Amino acid sequence: MGMRHFDHVDLRVADLSKAGPFYCALLPALGFALRVEIEGWLQFEAEGEGATEFFGVTEDPAHVPNQTRIAFWAESTARVDDLASRLRALGAGTIEGPGFEAADYYAVYFDDPSGNRLEIVHRTRKFTDG
Repeated sequence: MGMRHFDHVDLRVADLSKAGPFYCALLPALGFALRVEIEGWLQFEAEGEGATEFFGVTEDPAHVPNQTRIAFWAESTARVDDLASRLRALGAGTIEGPGFEAADYYAVYFDDPSGNRLEIVHRTRKFTDG
């Protein structure tokens, strides 16, 4: 595995009690399998040796979603399809796709319970290769 370029994401949600069940189901399915108990946070780490990447969610009652999107990588289009089929049951909103944006970019777009924009994508080339 190559060098990591991101360490973690700290995401704000308006109500952790509403968003919590969504992220408790979604994050392990995306490879963030280790739950970490930190007061005021819902946090999951990736498995692996040493310090691994993690995804944290905390409550901010003043949170207002914006146009920022967090995209999670999937290893295949079939994996995107599998995860997409679970989104409505998890509590995702505004689900678009899955489908091809381009011949080498397959994604599903959705919102979390606080309106944060998310994506699960499989792509097969660098943008600079095209």
